[in-house]
Order: sequence, then structure tokens, then C-alpha cells
Amino acid sequence: MSEMQEKSKEVLLSIQDLHVWYELKRFGFGHAGFVRAVDGVSFDLMQGEAMACVGESGCGKSSLMKTIMGLNRPTKGDIVFDGTKLTETQGEALRLYRSKIGYVQQDPFGALPPFMSIQRILEEPLIVNGIKDKAERLDRIRRTLTEVKLTPVEEVLPKYPHMLSGGQQQRVVIARAMILEPQLLVADEPVSMLDASVRVEILKLLRGLQETHNLAVIYITHDLSTVRYFSEYIFVMYAGEVVEIAEMETLLNNPQHPYTQALLTASSDPDANNALVMRDIPPGEPPSLVNPPEGCRFNPRCPEMIPGKCDVKRPPSFETEKHHKVLCWLYEGEKIVDATG
Repeated sequence: MSEMQEKSKEVLLSIQDLHVWYELKRFGFGHAGFVRAVDGVSFDLMQGEAMACVGESGCGKSSLMKTIMGLNRPTKGDIVFDGTKLTETQGEALRLYRSKIGYVQQDPFGALPPFMSIQRILEEPLIVNGIKDKAERLDRIRRTLTEVKLTPVEEVLPKYPHMLSGGQQQRVVIARAMILEPQLLVADEPVSMLDASVRVEILKLLRGLQETHNLAVIYITHDLSTVRYFSEYIFVMYAGEVVEIAEMETLLNNPQHPYTQALLTASSDPDANNALVMRDIPPGEPPSLVNPPEGCRFNPRCPEMIPGKCDVKRPPSFETEKHHKVLCWLYEGEKIVDATG
């Protein structure tokens, strides 16, 4: 991102040292520890910017997004959206906050109520948010369906989800996310349940909506092969932490954390021009978030682990180049931008 671009954009969402811990109960009563689903995450998202959150299952992506959407309360840290702290928001203000965030679910088959028509599905959030004029609701529904390329609109409105293809259902999910004209769109694995032939179309649709409406987008995925077509920035999560964050091209062409390198090895790209150098995939599985390992949480699987360092002390975030931060002791000596302990 150039200096001119940085000055022309404003921060829409600021995550500051966010922790989301779930308490465990022993036999439903006594305290048995915490699941540290999100543990010290910080980043800024600019208005109109697309950022990808990448990591394998259980890394904390979903807990982070649910907290951003106001469905979870943070254990510690702050979420600042358009200048307002989420931790200080409740009641009607919290409902208004949630209306500014559109959510695109992973599974369109499970996301749409089968007993509602498409018109009713899209009308529901408008009614809940106080748009009483029926003509206004219908006009907004028609405009949104046209934007997501579900036409002829009059033929789509009376249909039920089972009467649509998987790609069409996902377009309805996107339309529902856009119907309240949000400032932020959270897309949770939006193409993972779709046929390969439809995935690029859906990603292009999301990109077009982002540019048309100047939307900020958080794109959640475990597959790095799709992020190059959609995101300006990527942050990689492992065991509740952000282990690397950089501009998209920088991270894909010069991954520096061993875990990011492993993810790239596991990703396939249908474009032969974007083929990646193969690397050894580390053995093992992600650690328990109830009892994470001492030091760097990737150290039990890391081929470059430094004994007495990586397994003892949690690394800070080092800035290896502009806009490129890595949570790894391999870069000790670089500028520290976040001393985590």
C-alpha cells in the first residue's frame, strides 16, 4: 500500500490486544481452566480494504469473527468500530452496531431457512431493523438481488432455497448480508461448499460489491490458493495468535513464519503461473488451547525450533520489512512492534 493510499483511507475496525477465553467447568460446576481461543490479537482494517484471515480449523478464526460481530464478549482487549468501542456498546446501540456488519456463511444449504421464500428471507432483516414501508423493503430487495446477479428478480422472489442451485443459494446469502447496506462484510469460507466452477464467480461478485460500496471485508479461509484473487492484506492465525501479517503479494511470495510456509505447501493453485515451491510439511497437529505449549505455540511442530528459546519464551512480533510482521524468534534482531511477553 502506498503512502498516498494510507492517507486516503481511515481505520474502520481496530482490534487491540484481543483475548477471547471460554471457561471450562468440571462436571458442570467447578472451574477447570479456559480455552484460549483468541489470545492477544491486534490489527487494523481500513475502510474499503479486504483482509484475509487464514489458518487451519481450531486456530481461533471463528471465535475472532463472532467477537467482532458482537456475538461474543471479549475477555480482554478492545474492538473499536468506526470510533466506537464495542465493549461499551449494549442494548439498542449493540443492535445498531450489528446491522453495520454483513455476514456471509460458509454453508448456504444450512444458512437459509427452507420454509421461507427468498423474498421473505431478505425481508426479515429489514423488518427487524425497523423498515416499515413494504414498498421500500421490496425496492431494496429487488436492487440487492440485481446486484448479486439473481435475475429475473420476479421469478426468484417466490422461490424457496431448495429450488435454487448451490451457487444461487450462496448469492441469496450474500444478498441477505448486503441488504442493510453494511460497512463491513465478514465472509466465512464463502466458496468452500461450492463447485470449483462457481468459486471464482462468487469471489468476483464479492470483489465487485466491495469496490462498488467501498466495503471493508474480512475473508476467512483455510485455503491460501484463493486469497490472491481477493485480498489486500493477509493475517495468519495459529493456536489463537496472529503469527504473520503482511500485504498479500508480500506474504505469498515471501512467507517468513514456518507455519505460513507449511500452509502454502498444503495449498494448490489451479493457475500454473502461480505454482509454489514445495516445502516439507511439519508433522503433528495444532496444540490444545486449554494448555498451550510454553514459548512459541508452533514450536512442537517447527522444523526450525531453537531449543532453549522457542520452547521457553513467547516471541514478540518483529517487523521484518514495512507492513510485514512475524511472531517468530528466527527474526530476533529486527524491530519489535509488539512485545507480547
